[in-house]
Amino acid sequence: MSKIAEHARNFGDKPALIDGSTGIRLTYAELDRRSIQCARLFKAEGLQFGDHIAVMTENVPETLVVAWAAMRSGLYLTPINWHLNADEAGYVVRDCQAKWLLISPGVGEVADALDAAIAPHVSRWTLGAARSGYRSLTEQLDDLPVVALAEDEELEGELMFYSSGTTGRPKGILRDLQPRPTDGDPHPLTELTRALYGFSEDTVYLCPAPLYHAAPLAWSMVVQRLGGTVVLMRRFDPVDALRLIEQYAIDRVQMVPTMFVRMLKLPQAERARFDVSSLQAVIHAAAPCPVGVKQEMIQWWGPIIYEYYAGSEGGGFVAVGPTEWLQKPGTVGKALTATIHILDDDGNSLPPGEVGTVYFDGNADFEYHGDPAKTAETYNADGWHTLGDMGFLDEDGYLFLTDRKSHMIISGGVNIYPQEAENVLTMHPAVLDVAVIGIPNTEYGEEVKAVVQLVDEEAASVELAQELMDYAQSRLAKFKCPRSVDFVAELPRLPSGKLLKRALRDRYWPSGSSRKV
Repeated sequence: MSKIAEHARNFGDKPALIDGSTGIRLTYAELDRRSIQCARLFKAEGLQFGDHIAVMTENVPETLVVAWAAMRSGLYLTPINWHLNADEAGYVVRDCQAKWLLISPGVGEVADALDAAIAPHVSRWTLGAARSGYRSLTEQLDDLPVVALAEDEELEGELMFYSSGTTGRPKGILRDLQPRPTDGDPHPLTELTRALYGFSEDTVYLCPAPLYHAAPLAWSMVVQRLGGTVVLMRRFDPVDALRLIEQYAIDRVQMVPTMFVRMLKLPQAERARFDVSSLQAVIHAAAPCPVGVKQEMIQWWGPIIYEYYAGSEGGGFVAVGPTEWLQKPGTVGKALTATIHILDDDGNSLPPGEVGTVYFDGNADFEYHGDPAKTAETYNADGWHTLGDMGFLDEDGYLFLTDRKSHMIISGGVNIYPQEAENVLTMHPAVLDVAVIGIPNTEYGEEVKAVVQLVDEEAASVELAQELMDYAQSRLAKFKCPRSVDFVAELPRLPSGKLLKRALRDRYWPSGSSRKV
């Protein structure tokens, strides 16, 4: 019996999910019933164990219904970023070899063009009313029986996420799928969140980020595996997040640093208007968090801010609690599931304090779908796996990240990690978001530029640009600081918090330049 079926039996009227935008509640009894009906539809469609399905849906309750149906049908589920265009989304559908696709009404314009980008045999479904080429899943489920799959048919499925594609086409992160019952061994992430962050059946968890990203979907499903309640935001808004925390007495939430920044930039009166005392654990990951930002969040919400560093590929999980972090500001913690090695470009181990590429000596147990060469690139001769980040270990074994290897700027032969300048500039009161990149320089090869999104777009000026450069130079060595500042309406940042620096570099580097990574 699946965990959802078990919860439906034990406390069927308890909300498994609350739509934060509408207040509509999906109980465990309803989640069990609808996911059974959807699993029945998969069988009627001829889907077999190990087949792939894809969903390109906004943050709506039905996304979790389909996810649980896939998990109890032995299928791979791939969520697709609904911000992608038809060509990009079509690539993911083709690459994961999806046999079944679901869209939501909000991505209808993409769907109109998507048909030409995917194979004709893909079964197409939509939420709400049927549309050209897409049958209505909402209507179809109502006609299907609520009869659980046979015991030998109800097998645990798997999520297959795609990388962000920050340096090219995204790749599917494929994990081995073995036939095993849905009531088998506890899910590893379930045990981890319970041990580190106190997740339980009493958890009320706010999900403010898109479900097409790994952590929002996987952690929401962990909450439901445990019998807790997920409060789902359609889109992140700082005031709305504070409102929901107060309204539903949220006790646990996972955020990304850009969300922290947006809340901290709110007027003090707006921040003080909401009661956030119910919060017990606020977990962040996915992108570097400036030390000053995290310090301000701890001052506001108390020592409940937790951090972890990991990847969808697995292989290692690094974590730090608020007490440890306050003693070692800037660390992402100690490895819990693997041994960390810091290596130079020649593969030699580096001593504490020296920056190199971070490798995990652990079982990553994945492959990039259909790309053995890319998979091999992430391993060294010893079988250690890297996510491509640079950092160092201190004498106590705490990991500090300096930047992505692909983001490093080389100016006059000197390595510059832009994250340092980004962390400083983020704290300027006029700055809402910032990216620091290398741009062409005929003498030094590259020079440092800051691309800034302001709190008040109208404040952009030559004087403010100089003020920001002076601000950085008063806090960092001059060679690390931007020599120029550009202002933009918005930076190309994914809702996961990851910055698409390649998109920024494309504006400054000549076409065909080898530096555009």
